[in-house]
Amino acid sequence: MSEVDPQRRAELAGRLRAVHDRIERACAVADRDPGEITLVVVTKTFPAADVVRLVELGVADVGENRDQDAAAKAIEAAAALGAGQRPPRWHFVGQLQRNKAASVARYADVVHSVDRLPLATALGKGAQLAGRQLDVLLQVSLHDPAGGAGRGGVLPFDLAELAAAVARTEGLRLRGVMAVAPLDAPAGPAFARLAELAATLRAEHPQATWMSAGMSGDLEDAVAHGATHLRVGSAVLGSRPSLR
Repeated sequence: MSEVDPQRRAELAGRLRAVHDRIERACAVADRDPGEITLVVVTKTFPAADVVRLVELGVADVGENRDQDAAAKAIEAAAALGAGQRPPRWHFVGQLQRNKAASVARYADVVHSVDRLPLATALGKGAQLAGRQLDVLLQVSLHDPAGGAGRGGVLPFDLAELAAAVARTEGLRLRGVMAVAPLDAPAGPAFARLAELAATLRAEHPQATWMSAGMSGDLEDAVAHGATHLRVGSAVLGSRPSLR
């Protein structure tokens, strides 16, 4: 599968190198070690063949946002990689319905978008049934509640209560917070607010050290404000195919 289109592999290699260069420059500006950053390449809408090529290029973490695509892609990529090649860590980064939680818990290693207790409970049950421990991040809404619809997530003043409940949920490991920068607003102030919330959370839950923030267009702002995980898609993979 991975050698069918060497031109595509070369394209991915070039784009990946450019993203790593951006991360290194952003870390230099912020006086941070690039080794602190986990790059999650979001492969939504792209085929399993691209996942295989990315793994061959050294990518260890990939992200998906739709269970119906991710479940099949994880199986296909693992089969294509074969013995001797370690499969990537799968990150579920999209909004998740409770009825999909058991499926996601079977293949995902990390879920970035836990924003309510019923979802956390369902994920915990799914992880236990699968005999796994699932790393989870709490998605925080950074938009102004008076400004209309946002990007999803628990409101900041409800974060502590949700974190305490998730920390008690069997099958789950609370690892930190995630957010998406608000639309039509600078990313920097939003990520600064997320960093404050992350610090408060760590004070109560010392193991919750991850901060997932930043995508193709705003990863520099995320690095500047302490992100540990960047969710980058189009900057590595190019323009996305149309959704089915």
